[in-house]
Amino acid sequence: MINVTKIKKDFPIFTFNPELIYLDSTATSLKPQLVIDKLNTYYQEYSANIYRGIYDISEKATEEFEKTREAVASFIHSYLSDEIIFTRNTTESINLIMYTLGDKIISKNDEIAVSIMEHHSNFVPWQVLAQRKSATLSIIDIDNNGQLVDISKTVTKKTKILSLTYISNVLGTINPIKKIIQQAKQINPEIIVIIDAAQAVPHIKVDVQDLNCDFLVFSSHKMLGPTGVGVLWGRKELLEHMNPFLYGGEMIETVSTKQTTYKTTPQKFEAGTPHIAGIIALREAIEYINAIGLKHIYLHEQTLVNYAIHFLEDSFKKKIQIFGPREMRSGIISFTLDKIHPHDIAQLLNDDHIAVRAGNHCAMPLHTRLHITASIRASFYLYNTTHDIDMLVKSLHKAIKIIG
Repeated sequence: MINVTKIKKDFPIFTFNPELIYLDSTATSLKPQLVIDKLNTYYQEYSANIYRGIYDISEKATEEFEKTREAVASFIHSYLSDEIIFTRNTTESINLIMYTLGDKIISKNDEIAVSIMEHHSNFVPWQVLAQRKSATLSIIDIDNNGQLVDISKTVTKKTKILSLTYISNVLGTINPIKKIIQQAKQINPEIIVIIDAAQAVPHIKVDVQDLNCDFLVFSSHKMLGPTGVGVLWGRKELLEHMNPFLYGGEMIETVSTKQTTYKTTPQKFEAGTPHIAGIIALREAIEYINAIGLKHIYLHEQTLVNYAIHFLEDSFKKKIQIFGPREMRSGIISFTLDKIHPHDIAQLLNDDHIAVRAGNHCAMPLHTRLHITASIRASFYLYNTTHDIDMLVKSLHKAIKIIG
């Protein structure tokens, strides 16, 4: 069981904003004091660049930086820490794969498959690549419950890349990724499978070996860590054959006036000075999550989302439309209410110190598929309680009265 009262004491934002009801962890999570302290410790005690200094504080920074790489590898069950590449965010990780691998393997009349539920970060890059290469972008649809239809209707022997979200940032759908990957590789054993796990890694156990994916990407800021840090995991044999994404410092092996050679992965993909403090502090976030346990976090979120769905439907009857499945979903609820624009509702909720997201949530194709332009999204994490949901419902009633 999770002791939310105790947990909330670890998050200083609740001290500065005691009335805050934060229901937007899908956009970004709050940060515990341990993570903030780790950032400050780097800047105060050993604020030096990594790898390049033959002096104590630089060596300390390098050691701390590489410890995070090892912690991330362990967290997602990668056998090799060299398979962990640090980027700025999930978006950059996907673009890195698109430019360095996609450009190599996609030709005219090839196929790239994504789903209709993808975040723009996992939709637009593949759309652009398909257009540039005169390839086909195939879209996997959803059923009326917000779950993916059989991929065999979309993925073919000509599909070279399949890029899917593990958990929809709108529907909350937890896709059966392992089963999908097995099916895709039966259709085409050479297919490259990329998993956007930005909404999964903070909430459920992710094991890249068990999934048998080829690449997996996620962001620090959605899992209690700092902003500006992304993670790309890829099979080493694939990474070694990919070209660098950016060129510059630290990824260089040798440079002459006629030729340049590059380091091996991961440094090959980490040009320039990274967000050293943020990457070091990510390890604190991982340790915090591990101490609580992903199983406990998941069960806590299931309690909240089930409570919220039933309370919302009981309270608003036919006035509310909740999107996504009732089972196999994460702690994300997107809905529309009584034909009121989501932005108006979000503004009125803000007056009661309730933070939700309103809009298309960087998933316009999905909203078009749902025949809506925008939705309200409430998302839960380890610092939320059923009381937060009670206050959400109370504030929604008030909003209807004000607008109606």
